Amino acid sequence: MAAHSGRRPIPTSGGPHVTLPDVSYDRDARVDAYLQGLPSWQKSVCQQVRDLVHAADPEVVETIKRTRQPYFVLDGNICALLATRDHVNVFLYDGGIVEDPDGIITGGHDNATGRTVAIYENQPINSRALAAMFAQIIANNRAGGWRALKRRNSSSET
Repeated sequence: MAAHSGRRPIPTSGGPHVTLPDVSYDRDARVDAYLQGLPSWQKSVCQQVRDLVHAADPEVVETIKRTRQPYFVLDGNICALLATRDHVNVFLYDGGIVEDPDGIITGGHDNATGRTVAIYENQPINSRALAAMFAQIIANNRAGGWRALKRRNSSSET
């Protein structure tokens, strides 16, 4: 794996650019290859999401699952990327328990395992909201995962 490091401005919706801290992380060559095959705007979106998830915690690991999809994991899945014809889907593995006060979730509202954020060409990423979700998903993973948290919450309500 190759290390990646650097400060880069990330465009956000409704606000100024966010500059990520100088984050160094090990890159999986298979994820690099996935990104290289994308149109430039999708490559840029995926790279921004990649940088955001790694900035959320230095222990995040990237890999390929389901033959070719980039996944980001730490004590469980955090998110996955899938470039489609006209947008990039960021799959959030949160069990629907991570709050979405900025309304960036675009699909899977009733899904039991995860939700999606669809990002279209020329659409800025709400990096503050997405980074907050990544941080919460990681915290949930470290606390046993969203399934365990849901079980604990439902048993404490009875």
